[in-house]
Parts: sequence; structure tokens; C-alpha cells
Amino acid sequence: MLLGHKAGDNTQVTALAEALGWPVQCKRLFYRRWELLTNRLAGTRLAGIDRAASSPLDPPWPDLVITAGRRNEPVARWIRRRSPATRLVAIGRPWAPLEAFDLIVTTPQYFLPSRANVLHNRLPLHALSAARLAAAASQWAPQLQDLPRPWTALLLGGDSGPYVFTASKAAALGRQANALAAAQGGSLLISGSARTPAAAWEALMQEISVPVYRYRWQANQAADNPYVAFLALADRLVVTGESMSMLAEASATGKPLHIFDPGDAARWWRYRHSYRFKPLSHHLAMRLAPRRMRRDVGNIQRALVAEGRAVWLGQAESAADPIQTGTDLEAAVVRVRALFDDAG
Repeated sequence: MLLGHKAGDNTQVTALAEALGWPVQCKRLFYRRWELLTNRLAGTRLAGIDRAASSPLDPPWPDLVITAGRRNEPVARWIRRRSPATRLVAIGRPWAPLEAFDLIVTTPQYFLPSRANVLHNRLPLHALSAARLAAAASQWAPQLQDLPRPWTALLLGGDSGPYVFTASKAAALGRQANALAAAQGGSLLISGSARTPAAAWEALMQEISVPVYRYRWQANQAADNPYVAFLALADRLVVTGESMSMLAEASATGKPLHIFDPGDAARWWRYRHSYRFKPLSHHLAMRLAPRRMRRDVGNIQRALVAEGRAVWLGQAESAADPIQTGTDLEAAVVRVRALFDDAG
């Protein structure tokens, strides 16, 4: 499996690789600053990665490569050139032609067509098992036991695509989450992530007056991260809506789920932060790019709300049954195994 710089992509790749139950090697890739240019011009070469920092790519070549994200695609296809029998599985939305992959596992935020090699799932893949939740709950419950119940977990993402998590948005989220917890006489369990801007974190914390346990994400401290424990122990969950992985994991718990809309009004061009490179390029792509190269995470947000699986933050809680997201992972496993059944 090929792992890159995005935690959400890595989570899905790892979940599928582990669910297959086959021997697996993890290849972690690091990229050069100009990788976009070299990948577009050089195609299936390795010019876009820092080979000295990345895991070695040597034979024997694997039977299967699982990848996600634009930056990893040239590497997967480079391996295929050296080993034509290797199967390629992409998660999300590939930039290369769809026929370059044996299987593509995608979700509604992308606009991929119906094809024989495209599996359309409802939510991103994850490996949030009952055993993992129980273990995290057992580890963290003693540290949280003095906080008054009920517990509301506030799970923070950050900048992503068209969404810019500004200090003003974070402050508004902090006020709403604080009011939700205060109305219940309970506490907040707040977890940041690698994408949470420092200014947004500080602005949000200034709005919190209820009892709180806060975790500010730090690199290389995964063992101290209570994120999974918060999913297991909280009575309700509040998630910033730009993170598809957090939405999938939160909805899988079956607990009341509140989505904070991190977007701006329809007239996005009125906001200065919309002219940063990533949000501007996204808005232009949504208008000008071919349909399959577009991305709208609102498709998943709206579906969860329409089905009663979640509510927008500020609305009354939903009592719907949890989405059985395990079936998405099972469907992907079946399709991957079929690639080898067909080959005998």
C-alpha cells in the first residue's frame, strides 16, 4: 500500500489493506515541491517523489497496489509498468484515465461515472472496529471521569479544498458547541487535527466556558491522541463537515451527530480568504473542469442530513439508526478479491 501526506487517504488505504488480510508492505512517499509539474509532464515516472526520503521501491513487485491521492498515482502506475500483472486499486478519484486502474473505490463527493471498474460507496472507508473503540475507551475513561456528563465530543478538521477554517468560523463553532454542552449541563471533549489552524484553535477556545478536556494535535504523539476514545465515550458528536473521514467514523458510532457547516455563503467571491490558492482553484474547477474532476463534499453532508443520520449544528438531534459503514468496506474487499478470482 502507498501512503502519502493526507491522513484521510492513508486511513482508507490502510483500512482496505488490513481488511483483505493478506501480507502487506507499507511504502511511505514524500514529495518534491514541484511534484505537480513533474507529474503532469513526466507521467508515470518517479520525478515527483523524494526517493531518498521515501520507502524503497524495488522488486519483487507486489500482486496488488492500493493507493489514494493524485501524488501517489504516478508511483502506482510506474510499478505497473515494471510488473504488468500487478493489480492497481485507487481510492477516491484518480486523475489518470479510469481505465488505468483495475478498481476504483469512490464516494459521492466525486462525480465519477458508472463503470465496471468503479465501486460507488456511501462513505469513505475506515477501520473503526468495536474492539478498537473499546480499547480506547478503557484507556481514557479514568482521565475523563471527573468531567460532568453528558459528554459532547467536538472534532475539528481545518482547511480543505474550498473550505477555509478561519478564526471567525472557529469562534462561531465554539459558541455553538459550548451552548450545546451547557444546555445539557455537561462537558466538551475537544480534539484538533493536523489541519486545524493555530488561529482557529485559539479563537475557538476563547468561547469555551463549560468543563472541557482539550487535545491540541501534535506530530509524532499518536499514542496520546484521544480521538478514538472521544468517539467511543462521548454521548454526542460535533464534527466540522469538511472531513469525510471524521464524518464516516462519527456516523458509524450510531450516536447523535451534529455537522458544522464550514462553508461560506453562495457568493464565495465576496470573501477574501476564498482567493487563497486552494479554495480559488476548487471553485474554478467546479465551474470549468470536466465533471469527473470535480469534488463536492456537500453531497455526503446533505445525504446524511436528508436520511436523518445527522443534523446541522443548531438543529434538534436525530434519532436515526447508524449507517452500517462496515458494508462499504466489505463491498470493497469483495471487489478486490474478485480481481484475483478472475485471474484464476
